[in-house]
Amino acid sequence: MEGVKTISSQGLAHLSGVTSAQVRKDLSYFGNFGKRGLGYLVARLKKEIRLILGLNRRWKVALVGAGNIGSALFSYKEFRRQGFYFAAVFDVSAERVGQRLRDLHILNVDSLKTETERLGIEIGVIAVPARAAQSVADRMVQAGMRGILNLAVELESLSFSIKALNGRPARRARR
Repeated sequence: MEGVKTISSQGLAHLSGVTSAQVRKDLSYFGNFGKRGLGYLVARLKKEIRLILGLNRRWKVALVGAGNIGSALFSYKEFRRQGFYFAAVFDVSAERVGQRLRDLHILNVDSLKTETERLGIEIGVIAVPARAAQSVADRMVQAGMRGILNLAVELESLSFSIKALNGRPARRARR
């Protein structure tokens, strides 16, 4: 959509897989961004959506799990562009704790609460094996994080959404 100045609710509906009436209704909850018969100014709509999503500010994020997946997430540059900054990285592995991940030292997960408070971290990302995820989530809540992203749960949600978009009924698991 690069270079597009305006887009209609029909165009947005086509891109998102919903009806144009649903697009208009959903956007109207947040304000009046379009003009009847002309559509939406793309630049203004992008700016308004960024405000709605809270992407107009810098979010401090803690990553728990500095293994392969965690390290890959930490290195993904688009997070910074969207306003998400890893303020701290934690792990339980004695081999990883104390090592550097770009500009941060990997900290022991035992310091999660202290560092969350000290740095003002609001979001936690869990990149640990499934068996440890609940414990990490509990620690994040106790540390005062306001949002938690569990990669395993998000992947499950994504697979469900893709299946639903394909219109396939769910199959019952065999026991």
